[in-house]
Amino acid sequence: MEFFKDLFSLYGNTVYISLMIGFGCPLVGTFLVLRRMIFLGVALPQISSTGVAVALSMHIWFGHADAGHGMNQRGLTFIGSTVFSLLAILWLAVMERRGRGITEGRIGTAYVVATAVSLLLLSKCPTAEQGWLHLLKGEIIAVSAVDLQITGGAFAAVLLALGWFRKEFILVSFDREMALTLKKNVLLWDVLLYLLIGMTISVAVLSVGPLISFGFLLIPALTAHLLAANLRQFAVLASMIGGVAAFAGCCIAVKWDLPVGPTDIALLGVLYFLVLLGRKLFPARHVAGA
Repeated sequence: MEFFKDLFSLYGNTVYISLMIGFGCPLVGTFLVLRRMIFLGVALPQISSTGVAVALSMHIWFGHADAGHGMNQRGLTFIGSTVFSLLAILWLAVMERRGRGITEGRIGTAYVVATAVSLLLLSKCPTAEQGWLHLLKGEIIAVSAVDLQITGGAFAAVLLALGWFRKEFILVSFDREMALTLKKNVLLWDVLLYLLIGMTISVAVLSVGPLISFGFLLIPALTAHLLAANLRQFAVLASMIGGVAAFAGCCIAVKWDLPVGPTDIALLGVLYFLVLLGRKLFPARHVAGA
């Protein structure tokens, strides 16, 4: 008990933001799995982090000597992350709607170009490079109250919208032909879902970095997909796996002096492979819709 008291007294904000990411991101990730857009979960955090790199490098364009600190820089990085995420996801939605080209090819191109742009920008800005690398490593020990408030508010809004429009989102994600037959505005629901995904990713990347964002978006959802018998179980299991792994990862990281983010993702990876092994050794009936 003494360990947990010290954990929350010394690293309370880190634990809280890890739990937010752990419980929230997998719920969004279930829609990426349902839509078979796994690679999108890899590309979007990187594109979002490119927005952060652009924001951190803006002082070069305006001739200032340093990148600045505090709320101004925080606001710029939030705007950069959000704008790049939303523009990318809206572009992908429009291209998917038009049916031109291969979706995976577009996502892969966006990922590679975003990485290259980030590296080019940061090569001319050593101070910004340090901040970006810190974000990339997922070092989330120092979490401010502002970070916590922004992440909590954004995730609350996203999860409220996902819950309110759950039936519509599941329909257009799982059975688009049925949605068209029922005369649903598929494009509208696609765009709204993509906007919610983009907001989640931009906030998550700014709070914990692209590595952790990608990990919590997809690994809990993929693990739950191996276990769930229906869509409701799929969502609940994904969120629970993410939340428990986030808390356990924090405890392990603090106990053995490890970086929190990579510890969380390594733990999720171990859990996924254990479940996958269990499914191979003890096959059971699995509902395809999960």
